[in-house]
Amino acid sequence: MVMIFVPAVPRVPTTKIDWIGFILSGVSLSCLLISFEMAIHSADFTVLKSLLIVGSLAWIGYLRHARMHSDPLIDLTLLNVPTFRISIIGGSLMRITQGAQPFLVAMMLQLGLGFNAAHAGLIALAGAIGSLIMKLVARRILVRFGYRDTLIVSGMCAVGGYALCGFFRPDWPLMAILSVLATASFFMSLQFTAYNTIAYADISTDRMSAATSFYSNLQQLLLTLGVCVGSLALHVSMTIGHQDHLEPVNFTHAFIVVTCISALATFFNGRISANEGRSLME
Repeated sequence: MVMIFVPAVPRVPTTKIDWIGFILSGVSLSCLLISFEMAIHSADFTVLKSLLIVGSLAWIGYLRHARMHSDPLIDLTLLNVPTFRISIIGGSLMRITQGAQPFLVAMMLQLGLGFNAAHAGLIALAGAIGSLIMKLVARRILVRFGYRDTLIVSGMCAVGGYALCGFFRPDWPLMAILSVLATASFFMSLQFTAYNTIAYADISTDRMSAATSFYSNLQQLLLTLGVCVGSLALHVSMTIGHQDHLEPVNFTHAFIVVTCISALATFFNGRISANEGRSLME
């Protein structure tokens, strides 16, 4: 399939590995990812703070290094490309919900609604079904409505759908829960199909590798951050309510927090030109 559909891109001259950038960015991303994971599990605060400080300082060092290096490991000048920059910013905000929702949905179905793990897993499959259905119609939607309108509407629907998940209760009909999960996943998947294609619309061939590395690294960081934000929202909700165990209302608060953050992506989606990305669909 690759031989048939992927064009042969001429090989570009190789450059020397940016070892300083590799070390600084590696230390930074590792420390930040580990600290996010530790925050989810309420780990030792001193270790957590140390990791955050080291990770932040390493990233600041990388930013200074990247400005002076002719071929940095993570090329921040890619943010000067409007479509790439908007995809990075809008996609990052949406990934807060994308990262948090599998964590919150699984816990809510078990701890909030009383399903066992196997039953909760089967219910969560509705999201995968919604995503698969989206793949069948994504191109037609993008051709018909364009990237800007698709991103705005699908983003609002995805955010609204996952916010509604926070209001699941034991008396909800099973079909209603399945329908909400499938619909929200459909629009979230459409959102990222659009982001992941328009991000590279204006990237030249010789910079495609750098853009892919930048984008994929940020994706992993934001997905982990999404889980952290969701976990923190649950903890704060329990603290304010003086609760010893999770209740459905805590999940309501957590879903509202993460989806409100992601809703900010609408502002950036609206800044995309109405005709942007048309060349991708020709």
